[in-house]
Amino acid sequence: MAAGVIVPAYTKDILRLAASLDAPHDLARSDGRAELRAPTCGSTIATAVMLTDGRVVDLSQGVSACAFGQASAALVAAHAKGRSGEEVARALGELGDWLTGARADPGGWPGLATLEPARARSGRHGAILLPFRALLAAIEDGRQG
Repeated sequence: MAAGVIVPAYTKDILRLAASLDAPHDLARSDGRAELRAPTCGSTIATAVMLTDGRVVDLSQGVSACAFGQASAALVAAHAKGRSGEEVARALGELGDWLTGARADPGGWPGLATLEPARARSGRHGAILLPFRALLAAIEDGRQG
């Protein structure tokens, strides 16, 4: 890329994902809950999960975040069903490593490459990781209950 070229932060794909995020909804049964805040940007998320055999059957998210955080939450919602806590933890680790440049790809969670423009914006990393952290915390809460 030429020096002085400005890459837009929010691509059409990121904005589409952010806009696709469903509103929070009541679950038939809430097995675990987590409410987290990203200290670097102030984004917040409240996640509730319904679990069967330790795997996500349904989830609800209340998200207050930038478009990157909303897009990440939409990807979590779209691909969380059937996932275990171990799978979410692996995705969180892979995503974190990709955002910091420690790995070349975002890992196995579908769609995360869409968030490529955020890699250069470390102040947004917390918002992107937050939905994964909240989902993992909600699954862990459900396992304890």
